Amino acid sequence: MGIILWSGAGLSSSFISPRHAWLFFLSRGVVGTGTASYSTIAPTVLGDLFVRDQRTCVLAVFYIFIPVGSGLGYVLGSAVAELTGNWRWALRITPCLEAMALILLIALVPDPPRGAAEKEGVAAMGGSRSSWCEDVRYLWRNQSFVWSTLGVTAMAFVTGALGFWIPKFLFEARVVHGLQLPCFQEPCNSQDSLIFGALTVGTGVIGVILGAKASSTYKKVNPRAEPLICASSLLVAAPCIYLALILAPTTLLASYVFLALGELLLSCNWAVVADILLSVVVPRCRGTAEALQITVIHVLGDAGSPYLTGLISSALRAGRPDSYLQRFLSLQQSFLCCAFAIALGGGCFLLTALYLERDQAQARQPGTGTCDSKDLDSKAKESQCLLPGTGSPREDP
Repeated sequence: MGIILWSGAGLSSSFISPRHAWLFFLSRGVVGTGTASYSTIAPTVLGDLFVRDQRTCVLAVFYIFIPVGSGLGYVLGSAVAELTGNWRWALRITPCLEAMALILLIALVPDPPRGAAEKEGVAAMGGSRSSWCEDVRYLWRNQSFVWSTLGVTAMAFVTGALGFWIPKFLFEARVVHGLQLPCFQEPCNSQDSLIFGALTVGTGVIGVILGAKASSTYKKVNPRAEPLICASSLLVAAPCIYLALILAPTTLLASYVFLALGELLLSCNWAVVADILLSVVVPRCRGTAEALQITVIHVLGDAGSPYLTGLISSALRAGRPDSYLQRFLSLQQSFLCCAFAIALGGGCFLLTALYLERDQAQARQPGTGTCDSKDLDSKAKESQCLLPGTGSPREDP
């Protein structure tokens, strides 16, 4: 239903008249609703099907397609708009891909019981059924979930601002360097969107693979590897993004290099963050946890960051001469908040590392969590994987 809602709203929005702009914005909101409905469920299904390193690898494959799809969206959208002379056709191409995804989903994807892989067929879902409010209270007390959610929200804040404004920033940088004539009428040259899209695809694929591989390797020597990897990548990405912005007026090549490094380091975390959530939250609450995390990510992250960045840029440009140089400099300075947000996200993941082992142990406790099939022999499974209300395990005679 989510994919149908998403594709239907996206396709219909391309036919809305400019006189009904409010209806267009409403349809884009419906697109977000459809997207959230399946993006919430998908990682939890993978968590129910796979455990341990296998789950990390599968999540890496899944999250590879976030930067790939995002980057291809820039490339395809700008190419279609330039080819047809109308941006609306970009919204009419994607429903074809969404229809293919829906067919594959119905034909190939199973609907396993919650926590099926972790219990090898035991029907318990980490305790008795609970209300939504009880699940929210449980998640609020789960410090690993709270701090990792704030960390990934900082990531989303930055990726949202970059995705919206970086093509314009790169275009104005080339105008300032004399490599591009100013554009006074849309649609403008799409080269910058193509470049940024290619960077997003390439760094996204490499980053997700590197993050998942580093996580599965480092976990063998440090059980807190996942949040430490996220923290390290963000704390290194912050100066990379800062240098990409500061060097843009001087050397465009160095700016591209540091921008690519920053995107690479940001992409390292997507699969790892999902693995953290699945490991610290009991199976019955994973859907709620994903929903809450996605809500916080969008509300505090990528939904408002483009507007905030543009607002800061407009405020800085007020009172200055109206020139491409001043537009470029004001946008550059407004981007500096992104470097701060990345560093703040790294600090949140450092706090996650303090609570990770405790919350993972609580998620595996009898009656509240799940037990990992590789950690327990058959007798231990019998004693620790009890169905709610069945009492204590029977002692051997």
